[in-house]
Amino acid sequence: MSKKLAVVILNWNGKSWLEKFLPDVVRFSPQSDIYVIDNLSTDNSIAFLLNHFPEVKVIKNDKNYGFAGGYNEGLKHIKNEIYCLLNSDVEVTENWTGPAIELLEKNPDIAAVQPKILSYDRKKYFEFAGAAGGLIDNLGYPYCRGRVFDDIEEDHGQYNDETEIFWASGCCLFIRSKDFWEQNGFDERFFAHQEEIDLCWRLINSGKKIFYTGKSEVFHVGGGTLNKQSAKKTFLNMRNNLLMLLKNLPFPQLIAVIFSRLCLDGFAALYFGYKYGISHFWAVGRAHFAFYTYIPGTWKRRQKNQKHQFYQSKWLIFKHFLK
Repeated sequence: MSKKLAVVILNWNGKSWLEKFLPDVVRFSPQSDIYVIDNLSTDNSIAFLLNHFPEVKVIKNDKNYGFAGGYNEGLKHIKNEIYCLLNSDVEVTENWTGPAIELLEKNPDIAAVQPKILSYDRKKYFEFAGAAGGLIDNLGYPYCRGRVFDDIEEDHGQYNDETEIFWASGCCLFIRSKDFWEQNGFDERFFAHQEEIDLCWRLINSGKKIFYTGKSEVFHVGGGTLNKQSAKKTFLNMRNNLLMLLKNLPFPQLIAVIFSRLCLDGFAALYFGYKYGISHFWAVGRAHFAFYTYIPGTWKRRQKNQKHQFYQSKWLIFKHFLK
């Protein structure tokens, strides 16, 4: 019989991460089924798992579907009540699953939970991808408690609470399988980056809540597949953020926010080009053209109900960079 929780790791040529971090996942998840979904790796990941971790169940995708599509394909074969989607470059700690499961069991309105995510390399600091829970501003810029743009806070226990948030990081995401599939999973067109924000936004629009718990913590390396200096990462983040806004923004704000973002992205292109190189400048332009081609299909995916109050901060980019 399946256990309540399935810890599910998506892998693509991540044998070195599995060697490093999977032993603790097995050790500290005794009440869970553990799965690895493999996106057609070519680095002997499968052989390594079969030889060294026979207790871990392996699901083989027939191609690299990316993060969004890879999970959608693999999770079709997993019937547990709760999924924990866990990046392969995450170090878990003792009792890391307990607080999240407890929150989900106590409140049926909570669809997803994220633990505290700290940096693996700087253990006293929050990690970029999630930190202490995701929020969003009125122009659609995602940020976190503990991380605003590239500024990272040191962990002094200031976020040891349990509270409602706007989005939970896909780096370590506990979610009810029922709620995941009622939303048809991730939007596979995103491939990777911000697909979890889009999913959480859709869950909120359907009346569900997203929560953070500071009673559980994990340590994330970050950039295990695409590092911050990757132009492809810039392209995916810029394109997917626009797609997410078009899908989920309440109609009264939609035109003004999209127009504002298209203009501000011009400044972002100059900034990224100066900071990371010309390839990042062009990545922003390519993201815009890709967004335009996706508009008809994205419009069809809009839900009937969008929350009119969706943001937690206003004009974050101006406050942060100008003030």
